[in-house]
Amino acid sequence: MAAAGHGAAACGGEGEAAAFVAGPPCAFSPHERRFLALSGPDGRLRVWETPSSRLQHEYVPSAHLSAACTCLAWAPPGAGGGGGGGGRLAPSKEGPQRKKRKSEVIEAGEQLDLLAIGTAVGSVLLYSTIKGELQSKLNGHDNKINCVRWHQDNGCLYSCSDDKNIVEWNTQTCKVKCKWKGDNSSVSSLCISPDGKMLLSAGRSIKLWDLETKEVYRHFTGHATPVSTLMFITVRPPNENQPFDGITGLYFLSGAVHDRLLSVWQVRSDRKEKNAVMSFTVTDEPIHVDLTISESKEEPVKLAVVCRDGQLHLFEQVLNGYCKKPLTSSRAIQIATPGEGTDSTPKPVPILAAAFGSDKQSLLLVYGNSLQPIIERVTLSTPETYTCLVRDVQKTLALKTEMAVTKVKTPIVNSEAKMLIPGIPGHSASVRSSSCREKIENKRKPGGKEESIEDRLGAMDIDVMKIKSPSGGLPQTDNFAVLLVQGLESSDPEILNKVLQVKKEALIKKTVARIPVHAVIPLLHELTKRLQGHPYSASQMVRWLKSVLTTHASYLSTLPDLVPQLGMLYQLMESRVKTLQKLSRLHGKLYLLITQVAALEQAQDKTDVNQTAKLVYEEESSEEGSDDEMAAEKDSDENWDEDDEGEDGEEKDEGEGDSDNEQEMAVEKEINGESDLDPENESEEE
Repeated sequence: MAAAGHGAAACGGEGEAAAFVAGPPCAFSPHERRFLALSGPDGRLRVWETPSSRLQHEYVPSAHLSAACTCLAWAPPGAGGGGGGGGRLAPSKEGPQRKKRKSEVIEAGEQLDLLAIGTAVGSVLLYSTIKGELQSKLNGHDNKINCVRWHQDNGCLYSCSDDKNIVEWNTQTCKVKCKWKGDNSSVSSLCISPDGKMLLSAGRSIKLWDLETKEVYRHFTGHATPVSTLMFITVRPPNENQPFDGITGLYFLSGAVHDRLLSVWQVRSDRKEKNAVMSFTVTDEPIHVDLTISESKEEPVKLAVVCRDGQLHLFEQVLNGYCKKPLTSSRAIQIATPGEGTDSTPKPVPILAAAFGSDKQSLLLVYGNSLQPIIERVTLSTPETYTCLVRDVQKTLALKTEMAVTKVKTPIVNSEAKMLIPGIPGHSASVRSSSCREKIENKRKPGGKEESIEDRLGAMDIDVMKIKSPSGGLPQTDNFAVLLVQGLESSDPEILNKVLQVKKEALIKKTVARIPVHAVIPLLHELTKRLQGHPYSASQMVRWLKSVLTTHASYLSTLPDLVPQLGMLYQLMESRVKTLQKLSRLHGKLYLLITQVAALEQAQDKTDVNQTAKLVYEEESSEEGSDDEMAAEKDSDENWDEDDEGEDGEEKDEGEGDSDNEQEMAVEKEINGESDLDPENESEEE
């Protein structure tokens, strides 16, 4: 996201100190680009001195893992505590301070002090580079900070966030001065006009605000994705006859996410700002932009754009109105390393950031690794449209490491002190500081009597009988720990392949535990090199890497330059782990599909079982008997129903009703000439 304020723009000096869109947060100091603030992937803030490429400050926020840095901005000199050691800010709770001398105040005023840091949790940190500590913490947003800007005159700080709001901070009291809604979606970038009266904000569209009334003065639309870069290009209108009201006639630049076009807009009095007046096209998405301010209509604007593919594109254009066709770069710069051995093909080195010098003819290039960047000043004198700079990155980093000044005090050792040398665990023999050195110095003098190996071992207080193996002979030199150290010192691929191809976990742990500590870093470099190869080899190297980091963690934590040495390994692990979640989801979906397909195929392979009987045997007698039984059951069912009905009738007709019915039935039978038969006669007749 955007990285620095327009302090120099109002003075007519260098342009804004660039804006990071997709790369790590980065900001050049406004005055002569003396310092570079860079936040690495490990969450630490580092301030580098650009002339000497020396690390000036290193700050680790307390919540650097959960609240990563998202944007940076240097305070302009002399504004709101930007100079003078932050005297205008709220006093820190450090107790009473002594009165500074006049020389100290002048020296502090010449230095750049405050650095505003936006975080992913919505807080803004103010870091003092003079004191080397956190000055204040501003809380007012509920979501990620996308951009912070300093006002060049009154020392106020402006910030925008994913919570759709823009906040104006009072840096004297460290409280919210004003807060208003900037867009219907997240506000991604801010920019203050050269006169300090207007504010540009951008999300999906670009709005020009009046800072006094907080009302929208102009509205610009033209980007399909969220705007990530906003910069004013001019400090006065190109038409000298037109009265200058501070904003009308000014040009500004805008860039959006995943967009290879940078658009140029003009603020006009007739409110015809629907389309951009011109655009610049590059090869890939811009991640860093720097420019020189145009102070007159004849002076061209110089633009330096660093793309995601690692190339730098330079533009030079006079702003004289509308241009329909997109403009291409006049020069392209790329950095590569020389080929090693038989492979003479140069390998590209990505450019991280670039900034114009005070003379507007030279460039500051930042390339390599974000944890240990290389800063180089390049003069643009050749007329070629494409330039490839060949740089040996490894050699440059080695020279920087050797030239680094370390404050290490050598301890005073007397004759009574015992020194324990690092080596194979279990070897804790003390080295005699006085007698041993005297004997060694005597034997080195010309004409002195040379001592035998046994005498030398005796002088070192090492018993030959103690180091014998259980089998009776001296220790063999073909064990894996000795072979591994020999392979690392001689860079012999055959020995290293023989040792590193071991797959047994117990053997790997024993080997790693027995190597001396001076071989740990070379072993990690060798493992890092092999991790970048074939996936099968990488899976094998992970076992060694896990064992090294767990066994020698205490030694690694004592190294002061561990981060630059293991920076490549850290980035390699980050890139591998990023795809783990996606691969896990894909593995789960494929597993479900495969199991369903297998179950379906297994169900289709089964033959259908025929449920019909193959043979049915029936007898005639059984058929007749069955028919008679069915008829009898039917009659019994009917009789059962009639009996039920009779019982129901009996239940219903009670008392005299029953006798009356019987008399009526008897009278009817006599009239019809019927008579009742006894059941015995009835059976006889049948």
